[in-house]
Amino acid sequence: MQAKKRYFILLSAGSCLALLFYFGGLQFRASRSHSRREEHSGRNGLHHPSPDHFWPRFPDALRPFVPWDQLENEDSNVHISPRQKRDANSSIYKGKKCRMESCFDFTLCKKNGFKVYVYPQQKGEKIAESYQNILAAIEGSRFYTSDPSQACLFVLSLDTLDRDQLSPQYVHNLRSKVQSLHLWNNGRNHLIFNLYSGTWPDYTEDVGFDIGQAMLAKASISTENFRPNFDVSIPLFSKDHPRTGGERGFLKFNTIPPLRKYMLVFKGKRYLTGIGSDTRNALYHVHNGEDVVLLTTCKHGKDWQKHKDSRCDRDNTEYEKYDYREMLHNATFCLVPRGRRLGSFRFLEALQAACVPVMLSNGWELPFSEVINWNQAAVIGDERLLLQIPSTIRSIHQDKILALRQQTQFLWEAYFSSVEKIVLTTLEIIQDRIFKHISRNSLIWNKHPGGLFVLPQYSSYLGDFPYYYANLGLKPPSKFTAVIHAVTPLVSQSQPVLKLLVAAAKSQYCAQIIVLWNCDKPLPAKHRWPATAVPVIVIEGESKVMSSRFLPYDNIVTDAVLSLDEDTVLSTTEVDFAFTVWQSFPERIVGYPARSHFWDNSKERWGYTSKWTNDYSMVLTGAAIYHKYYHYLYTHYLPASLKNMVDQLANCEDILMNFLVSAVTKLPPIKVTQKKQYKETMMGQTSRASRWADPDHFAQRQSCMNTFASWFGYMPLIHSQMRLDPVLFKDQVSILRKKYRDIERL
Repeated sequence: MQAKKRYFILLSAGSCLALLFYFGGLQFRASRSHSRREEHSGRNGLHHPSPDHFWPRFPDALRPFVPWDQLENEDSNVHISPRQKRDANSSIYKGKKCRMESCFDFTLCKKNGFKVYVYPQQKGEKIAESYQNILAAIEGSRFYTSDPSQACLFVLSLDTLDRDQLSPQYVHNLRSKVQSLHLWNNGRNHLIFNLYSGTWPDYTEDVGFDIGQAMLAKASISTENFRPNFDVSIPLFSKDHPRTGGERGFLKFNTIPPLRKYMLVFKGKRYLTGIGSDTRNALYHVHNGEDVVLLTTCKHGKDWQKHKDSRCDRDNTEYEKYDYREMLHNATFCLVPRGRRLGSFRFLEALQAACVPVMLSNGWELPFSEVINWNQAAVIGDERLLLQIPSTIRSIHQDKILALRQQTQFLWEAYFSSVEKIVLTTLEIIQDRIFKHISRNSLIWNKHPGGLFVLPQYSSYLGDFPYYYANLGLKPPSKFTAVIHAVTPLVSQSQPVLKLLVAAAKSQYCAQIIVLWNCDKPLPAKHRWPATAVPVIVIEGESKVMSSRFLPYDNIVTDAVLSLDEDTVLSTTEVDFAFTVWQSFPERIVGYPARSHFWDNSKERWGYTSKWTNDYSMVLTGAAIYHKYYHYLYTHYLPASLKNMVDQLANCEDILMNFLVSAVTKLPPIKVTQKKQYKETMMGQTSRASRWADPDHFAQRQSCMNTFASWFGYMPLIHSQMRLDPVLFKDQVSILRKKYRDIERL
């Protein structure tokens, strides 16, 4: 029996081999004869159809290796010339396949850094307010240059925001206008801003002209058309979106549990036909009228009644029952479905309201997705799984909901609350691509204070910033550098500046003392300065202006800076205590003299007061400790106009520093123990007595407050009533039990 099986197997194998050789031979002969016929017909100018082959032609056969930029055009380029093939491949390479490495000229950025040039506005060209705000944000930034030869990036003055042909803001003949620009260079190193593209009924993403090699900063862009590491997805914002500043988020208190009246809400248009109608037409399946309230209306457009369906009347009636703002402020989750385009105004509205966005727009490249981790602030849904949305969000733990809501507030205030922040975030992302060796990481972008305030040019190490000590497991610095600002000549050994120098030098935390000599008189001889246990470095200010006290001097080797006016009266004990407090709050200003701001209704402007009350919003830098990174921010982040104002007035530099730090931290400064005789000692000094008594000095500070608030776009200062005192300070116990016993004796 076994022998028969073996015989059968051998017979079968032999038959297969015979068939294989037979058909293979035919195929080989057919191929040879076909090639000979082709050769013959080629010589005689004739062509004969080839016979059918015995083996089928598989459409997905492996293709020979070609460069990646030639794959899409290989089949269509079979019968074109090599020059045409190069041109076709070049067009794709510079357009749809564009990346920074292929379509951006980095050499323009090497010499002068990242500078942005805005084309001058052409006569007769109308620019919408939203685009004017974008251009103003660029021109007011530290990136702006008016010299095109210094520029690394170029932005059109032609309004490209609204490319819907049915819109009154649509700019006609944009293609010819752009091509006529002498710096256009096929769009290379250009950035084009766009909010709306395409028109009814298809709403394509085509902006209506050839952008060449230009980058797009575009709203509602799809992942299919988004060019990673080249384009920037921006949010859709309304024409009323503030140019600068913007309102803060609405999460005032971290209520526990974080659930609100409504679990999920939406209120908006219901598109009866056309693109974007499917999802919104299906929302009624999820709406329960209790904690899931999804409202749509058919009443939009001139001909909505032509497409009216059986649900419209009921939907319209239900729609009118609810106030949108009330729903927004009392909902845990906010649905953000796509409209005609992928983006929606509901996205920014939900972020500001601390209502966790539930994204329902398949294929939308979320704003600033290159740097923002949206899983920390939003729920990414799927339009095809609409009915699963309620059960999904109900399963999210309360701790996670609170974390999501907190992140919405951070992202809103850091990147989205104004046109200026949207524009600056776009530019910073592009700058990070250009200078990859110092680009910001994900932690910086997604954690307070955010990428706009953490400048990588300062350092690439997170431990050099005051915001990440806890994340890195680091302890705050244990030493400080005292920087004394001297403006009066040294004529007596009993002057307050010398007493202050000795008191600071005796501190156990003092590493060195820097005297910034901003006096018009020559530097005193070395023997005039008292001998101390720590080094004393005297720097003569080159320009001798007020802002020079906040320059990022290389001589400052510690992270902590004790900023002192020459006439400040502080004891060593006070210095020690202030520094130990600062170590617990390294991102803030900690110090002694406090001031406050208020809104003057009669004058409709901000006011400044030096009254001694429990309320304060500023700690003056005449006796304060802060992180030296704020020297860098003051010098490189703030505009020259504000610093020039400070220098011309020789005033307000301390107010400006408080504005800056509060804008970054969103927190007030910290005042430490009130000095008993502070006012008397301050007014007793000859160097500044005239300044404090001069009414013009006070009026200047009032004016500074309003100028600074105007530039920031809002009032960043925050009131506080917290004052930190040493333990057992002024308690009726033995003086020997008190660590900072000398403070009580002042």
